[in-house]
Amino acid sequence: MDTIQWEKEVEKRKSDLVKDTQNLLKIKSVLDEDNGTEAAPLGAGVKEALDFMLNLGEKEGFTPKNTGNLAGHLEFGEGDEIVGILCHVDVVPEGDGWSSDPFAAEIRDGKIFARGAIDDKGPTMAAFYAMKIVKELGLPLNRRVRMIIGTDEESDWRCVDHYFENEEMPTMGFAPDADFPIIYAEKGIADFDFVQKKLETAGENYKVKVIEFSSGRRYNMVPDFATISLEVEGNHNVVIQRYEEYKAQHELNGNCHVDNGLLVLTLEGVSAHGMEPDNGKNAGLHMVHFLTEFQLDQQAENYFKFVHKYFGTESRGRELGIAYHDDITGDLTINVGKLSYTAEKGGQLGLNMRYPVTTDLEKVKKVLSKVGEEKGFTIENFTDSKPHHVDENDFLVQTLKKVYEQQTGEAAELISIGGGTYARSLKSGVAFGPLFPGRPDIAHQKDEYIIIDDMVKATAIYAQAIYELAK
Repeated sequence: MDTIQWEKEVEKRKSDLVKDTQNLLKIKSVLDEDNGTEAAPLGAGVKEALDFMLNLGEKEGFTPKNTGNLAGHLEFGEGDEIVGILCHVDVVPEGDGWSSDPFAAEIRDGKIFARGAIDDKGPTMAAFYAMKIVKELGLPLNRRVRMIIGTDEESDWRCVDHYFENEEMPTMGFAPDADFPIIYAEKGIADFDFVQKKLETAGENYKVKVIEFSSGRRYNMVPDFATISLEVEGNHNVVIQRYEEYKAQHELNGNCHVDNGLLVLTLEGVSAHGMEPDNGKNAGLHMVHFLTEFQLDQQAENYFKFVHKYFGTESRGRELGIAYHDDITGDLTINVGKLSYTAEKGGQLGLNMRYPVTTDLEKVKKVLSKVGEEKGFTIENFTDSKPHHVDENDFLVQTLKKVYEQQTGEAAELISIGGGTYARSLKSGVAFGPLFPGRPDIAHQKDEYIIIDDMVKATAIYAQAIYELAK
């Protein structure tokens, strides 16, 4: 059985693989809840893509199942245990600036260009053809093989939530929805707000009163824009001059103007993913830093000093007393993704905390609550996605490592990340491809593509992996 030429098996089916991938990519499966129905709760396009895969699988002799029109699966083989392959057919909106129709699936320079080409329709079809090859070769298996097809990965993961409430959890599995070689560990991800308690103030003495401030819309992004409205006692020019100096000193762009007697400042930062805040320039935190130079009204003083002290100078939680590092997933990080303040209501900040797999989260939460309480803030809206980690000596990891190394001739380095992949939906699952080392990650960008030769190579890797895991 070791003499199977996996890549040759894929080459025999290459034209069908490409054609089926193009047909799936032509379906505009963007979330459309506003026009959802019972038969298509997340929109007609999303449901069409799910049906496309289930019908294609049925034609190939797999057993299909639709789970509440939110997810489904295709299965073959026998046995008590299941090898799961977790894919998704929903895509993010196409956006502007494409060189060709984002749903035409045009082939140019050996690449298929379309929204969803690399995330995750191309890899889904690669895994489908991998299953097809193993089935058509009639290889003896002791475990069932099941492709689980999600439809809400790009938003709220309602697909997998619903699916695993109603179906078996695979014994082990992989998600072809990230990078090769193997992502075996992912940090925990917690989102929460620090909300300022209203202060009772009277007879204040201040030079600057903050009327309104806002920056950032998402917990998991570094804010790239901030705006603030100020009531300035005396001459605006003192504040404006200092603002120009601050921008020059920190190499930032921004503007100022007067509107109905209020001084309005805007500032541009540099956005980055919240899993590594240091890769960006947080416009909101820079605005906070600038404001701490002035004598503010009491409510604002409390808010801006709190934000600057605990979040303004570093992203590792050292000032808060929660800094932590482990050898599996590295540092705890905190991204300040949302900041807002009004003179009437006070302020709040929305935080995205990525914590290592060995973190004692309850201990961290206690420290955060204590700091908040001492400074007049409460923690609200706490949500948590637990860390995900499969031991490097696990059968799943070792098997995928062996397959990858045999087929590529390269060492299968184990990767740990601060982001979250679809694999964390599986009890024992890792992210496995499709992006090969050195390839640019163009998911969610204009002119998204998948390289056809890479798709062929990934299909061969997936086919051998399915066989080795299920035999």
